[in-house]
Amino acid sequence: MAYPVLSTYRLQLRSGFTLADAEKIVDYLDDLGVTHVYLSPILTAAPGSEHGYDVTDPTTVSEELGGADGLARLAAAAKARGLGLVVDIVPNHVGVAHAEHNPWWWDVLRHGRESQYADFFDIDWSADPERRILLPVLGSDGDVADLEVHGEALRLGDLQFPIAPGTGGGSGAEVHGRQHYKLTGWRTNVCGYRRFFSITSLAGLRQEDPAVFDASHAEVARWFSEGLVDGVRIDHPDGLTDPSGYLVRLRELLGQTAWIVIEKILAVGEPLDPALPIDGTTGYDVLREVGGVFVDPSGEQALTELVDAAGFDYPNAATMVRELKVVAATDTLASELARVCRTMSAAAGTDHPRLADAVTALLTNIGVYRCDYQNLSPLLGAAIARTIAEHPDLADALEVVAAALAASDEAGARFQQLCGAMTAKSVEDCYFYRDARLVSLNEVGGEPAHFGVSAAEFHRSAAVRSQLWPHTMTTLSTHDTKRGEDVRARIAVLSQVPSLWAQFLTRWEKTTPSPDALTGLFLWQNVFGVWPVDGEVTAELRERLHRYTEKAIREAGARTTWTAPDTDFEQAVHGWLDAVFDGPVAGELTELAAQLAPHAHNDALGQKLLALTVPGVPDVYQGTEVWEDSLVDPDNRRLVDYTARRAELERGTHPKIRVVSAALRARRDRPATFLDGGYLPVLPSGSAAEHILAFRRGTDVLVAVARWTVRLDERGWGDTVLPLPEGTWRDRITGASWTGSAPATDVFAELPVALLERSDD
Repeated sequence: MAYPVLSTYRLQLRSGFTLADAEKIVDYLDDLGVTHVYLSPILTAAPGSEHGYDVTDPTTVSEELGGADGLARLAAAAKARGLGLVVDIVPNHVGVAHAEHNPWWWDVLRHGRESQYADFFDIDWSADPERRILLPVLGSDGDVADLEVHGEALRLGDLQFPIAPGTGGGSGAEVHGRQHYKLTGWRTNVCGYRRFFSITSLAGLRQEDPAVFDASHAEVARWFSEGLVDGVRIDHPDGLTDPSGYLVRLRELLGQTAWIVIEKILAVGEPLDPALPIDGTTGYDVLREVGGVFVDPSGEQALTELVDAAGFDYPNAATMVRELKVVAATDTLASELARVCRTMSAAAGTDHPRLADAVTALLTNIGVYRCDYQNLSPLLGAAIARTIAEHPDLADALEVVAAALAASDEAGARFQQLCGAMTAKSVEDCYFYRDARLVSLNEVGGEPAHFGVSAAEFHRSAAVRSQLWPHTMTTLSTHDTKRGEDVRARIAVLSQVPSLWAQFLTRWEKTTPSPDALTGLFLWQNVFGVWPVDGEVTAELRERLHRYTEKAIREAGARTTWTAPDTDFEQAVHGWLDAVFDGPVAGELTELAAQLAPHAHNDALGQKLLALTVPGVPDVYQGTEVWEDSLVDPDNRRLVDYTARRAELERGTHPKIRVVSAALRARRDRPATFLDGGYLPVLPSGSAAEHILAFRRGTDVLVAVARWTVRLDERGWGDTVLPLPEGTWRDRITGASWTGSAPATDVFAELPVALLERSDD
């Protein structure tokens, strides 16, 4: 039988794991219980791409991954088992790192405005006085002198660019001067086209143009017309000029039955626009809520004092975020800011010397990625009011902004696109690597200032989601998460033992002091999060942590950066990390990891069951059906050992795969319950009631998980009882049954989670 989209299993495809490899594990995924195989981007990307988000030809399925035939075989194999496919697509941008691999981009560089693809890209022809496309790809402007002519191309190292017809005579520099493009140094902060955030190798597409939409979605449309694919995940629609309009066109193209979810980062309390013709988001909001209920609020004060002692000044963290946003807009995204200001000046019919200051200040007062969705329309007016209250001297400049936004859709769109890019670069890619209070909170879609999520907030959010977005995706791990779900679960346990953590830290900093207190506090938590409980530090783990450390300290941008690395500081940090591996701290890390491992596993199982059973369609990220210790990409995109996972599923003894498989199979058995069965909180009673989170789905499923188990072990369950509706209720995971009220000591005797089904219906 074919299933509706009840659950997905995300696979990261690349040269080492192709469509053919995915085909080989379809039987395993079916046995696990999923209904849909969820593929990372499969359209032709840059050669050797490890992720597929640098698409170079959106009209073809990647031959490296198996091509159109490979997709057809996988779809047939899945369909034979009753499963379907979901595919990740990338409408916002294409890869242009090597122009020769992107036929559209190559043609534009060769023919300029005469190219049939000139309007496909969001090119800023006005950025250069000579109306050439500025390409910031050189080490410095002077490198133009080193260009060499090779036939119909200009070359410099491994870079090559086309030569316009009839312009090939002379030296490389002379030929370059005649081209439709101008190569410049990347440090100039000037770019001649819209990028994906600040990534020069990803050029934005103009999906608002029907010709661009049709050309870039013809292959995707074929998948649906031929019945190969059931749903799509839309990468970063907020980067588009008109995301709402794009999604309307996509729905019309793919049909009403296609499952469409969008990668949308919602701020805490930000509603998803109900007018969008989609099924929901990719679940970052649910990730925050599910993980948040396992953070013990009693640890907030102590952990805050710890980070303040390291020099963070947590009460003023919001000020730091705003300052980072200003830096992102005026430095990293200076080219984009300049284009916004030029567009606004033209739209308003006047300029203002402080227009850039006004735009930047206004952006810092918008707490969402973009606020031009219909349901968010009041936010911009409120942000203008706050900005004028804070900066009365910008009132005149903000009037120019308001006039431009009223007069020009383009001005509004570019402003909103800059808002999202600025937020990503300042918060996700910087602040989340500086805030060291409890790093498990520093996650995509997270808000570290909110120390966990209360049961009341969790229940309310889930109930609303069941009514408005019952088919949205839920998740715990993705290819973009900063830490894997089990690593976050272990780190979050520190909220239950802040004093113990502080004691260990104090000793560690005396015996193996970190080069910088705040950097150390951040990295200690991550090292603890992946430290093996048996103390066996492999060469692979060493290398992974060194790679992670370099990325973390450069993203933080406090002592070193990607563009201006401080080699002395970086060497000191790497030396410190080696001292941790090889010195006395290693034994204590093993001791602490082993001591807290049962609680970490409890929370990992609890959050996994919640993610699989709350309203929404759960995704299991590749390999996370058993314990995993991934950090940020590319660490979380490593190949998965499916032979080992098959064996674990067959044995049926691994606690996590037991929970995952039971929940996924329950969803297949009771689709109406999980897709449209509503959500009702269940309130336990007794002395330890706060340690249980429980709810009902429909009339036939009840989910309960234990939390904050450090304190729970000290006090015990006592008289705590889980009330059950009428009938007999059987735990699908353990097989135990109850009628009436169930004592918590019995419900959680074997596992810290319970998936109860009415067994007398």
